[in-house]
Amino acid sequence: MKRTDFLVIGGSAGGILTATMARKAYGDIDITLIRETETVMVPCGIPYIFGTLHDSKKNIIPDSMLTNANINLIVDSALEINKEQKRVTTRDNGIIGYQKLVIATGSLPIIPTFIEGHDLDNVFPILKDEGYLNKIHKKLQAAQNVTVIGGGFIGVEFAEQIRLLDKNVTLIEAAGSCLWQAFDKKYTDDIERLLSSNGINVMTNTRVSKILGKGAVEAIELEDGRTIPAEVVILGLGMKPNGTLGKDCGLTMNDKGAIMVDQYMKTSDPDIFAVGDCAEKKCFFTGKDVPLLLASTAAMEAKIAGSNAFQLRLIRANKGTISTFSTKIFGKTFAAAGLTETRARQEGFTIMIGEFKTKDRHPGSLPDAQEVNIKLIFSKCSGIILGAQISGGNTVAEIINILSLAILKNITATELNTFQAATHPLVSPSPIAYPINAAAMNAIATNCSHLNEDLVL
Repeated sequence: MKRTDFLVIGGSAGGILTATMARKAYGDIDITLIRETETVMVPCGIPYIFGTLHDSKKNIIPDSMLTNANINLIVDSALEINKEQKRVTTRDNGIIGYQKLVIATGSLPIIPTFIEGHDLDNVFPILKDEGYLNKIHKKLQAAQNVTVIGGGFIGVEFAEQIRLLDKNVTLIEAAGSCLWQAFDKKYTDDIERLLSSNGINVMTNTRVSKILGKGAVEAIELEDGRTIPAEVVILGLGMKPNGTLGKDCGLTMNDKGAIMVDQYMKTSDPDIFAVGDCAEKKCFFTGKDVPLLLASTAAMEAKIAGSNAFQLRLIRANKGTISTFSTKIFGKTFAAAGLTETRARQEGFTIMIGEFKTKDRHPGSLPDAQEVNIKLIFSKCSGIILGAQISGGNTVAEIINILSLAILKNITATELNTFQAATHPLVSPSPIAYPINAAAMNAIATNCSHLNEDLVL
């Protein structure tokens, strides 16, 4: 039987960062990582294989991240965890004993088994496997009509990239808007206008009844009886936790199939941790379970687990997911963090809102200047920021990271109004029209009569 001090099952973002963090925290211990596939895809880069990179080899996380840190890499399948004997049985390498174990087995695509024809040929859920993705790529090249089911980030990004291949693309979303979980209506309307103006047939408030075809897909039938031709269907209905290994060995699970963890990512077994999509997610604001599976959240969890596996070395614990997103659609960047206005009201918050529009260069007449729109959502009672949405050029993807930190630290509207930003004409908005400051100021000005004295300008 092989033995290792620190064993990680899973080789994507959460697993890799847990292993490398443990190396930095604990020095010369024996660390082993098991993964099932020869190569590991950059998960968020998968849609861009098809319309931008045109080659799956350009979307691979290099093994040097592990080998340079002297981490043992085993390509194999973990079949069973025996937590009493502290050993893992694998398909090819037999039994591996451990002192501490991290489960980072990720997620699996949601398959709409309720849709007749979901199992026809050329109907593809999204798996993070290079060979499988190459098969999709080949089928897309031969197709002319493609339907994407699901208007979340997976669906929207796949629709955009497939449209770049000059295919006829239909995007179907059952809810009233695409990306409705991350953005309020002003932003989802803008996203849908961009998709439509670039030739994508966007259908919201629409449900698929059947996927039609003899052996392989030929068309989609909607609930209202209409049919849409399709030689390829992409299933972008989201992902679910892959917590089977944890469940089978008797770890405590939640009702969504995720492994339950404490604030240090420890499971119901004191020597087993879980990180990434397979671990339960709690909302930063409410403490409720949330089905948000993000690589950025996995990275945060991995640092906590890797640092605290053998002893508490990192004071910061997992306070919950803030839900920070960014995407780029036909040249325009959209980003969000925290609660939307809709969700904040649903959760019972009394809120105030500040919005602002500016240019991301100053003066705005500079040739590459783009318009920036921002919306900040605050608690009216405390002034603390609850959420943010922003669109514009590439700079907004980093502005949202400032706001994610502001949410984590319970920053108020007054503090955001007066924080000092580094600006330069060629790389940022003007200091007298910086979007964070200006939106916070507008929230205060609009709602100052409702604020406590210390929140008034």
